[in-house]
Amino acid sequence: MTERQGVGYVLARMRGLYAIVDAGALDVRGLDPLAFAAALLSVSPVALQLRAKNVSARETLALLRELAPMCHRTGVLLVANDRPDLALMAGCDLVHVGQDDMPIDRVRRIAPGLGVGVSTHTLEQLDAALAARPAYVAFGPVFQTTTKAYPDPVVGVPALKTAYARAQAAGVPLVAIGGITRERAPSLVTAADAIAVVADLLPPTGEADAAPPAGQVLQQVLQEVTARARALRDLFTQAPTRVLAAL
Repeated sequence: MTERQGVGYVLARMRGLYAIVDAGALDVRGLDPLAFAAALLSVSPVALQLRAKNVSARETLALLRELAPMCHRTGVLLVANDRPDLALMAGCDLVHVGQDDMPIDRVRRIAPGLGVGVSTHTLEQLDAALAARPAYVAFGPVFQTTTKAYPDPVVGVPALKTAYARAQAAGVPLVAIGGITRERAPSLVTAADAIAVVADLLPPTGEADAAPPAGQVLQQVLQEVTARARALRDLFTQAPTRVLAAL
């Protein structure tokens, strides 16, 4: 599949929950990332990203290779964070890069078959990203976030709506990022094609902690993960889907 075909595929499907599997956050709670991913995939989010900032490249590649068939069986886009080389070797659909990561043009030279998504935090960054024709853009943080040590300034919902209008005009899907919870998500249904969620997919610390949950407790935790993901997904499946022009 060429990147252009991949972009068209994303344009047609990027509506709903963009679920993030954060290996570090799961480790704190003693949860296996593959079991967590399976709980998310049961409700068919539009995409699943593996974020493994403090995991070795070897371990990250192994996880991505396990996740690839799981995602593809359920028709969910698999996204690798930061590493186009690992994304290519694992058979991912996309790689996601930030402002301080590898530029889009270099990613395309390294892995021409991958779609590329990019994080943006200002309207100027957004316009620059849209000019590069990525598979999607992410914009935020919309709200205060606790999942990054040094988050960018909060953009708020009004700026998100402006960014969404620009992305619509460019025919590129926009994913809202940063501090998104089930309580805040309803305000974003008409302001983004999808919402990226990390912390609010996880059970509160205490329901699952450093001692890995097992048996019935584990099942209850995973059922809670599925319920959280379903609630977020349903906000978008109940709303009209935006029709995007083919590139």
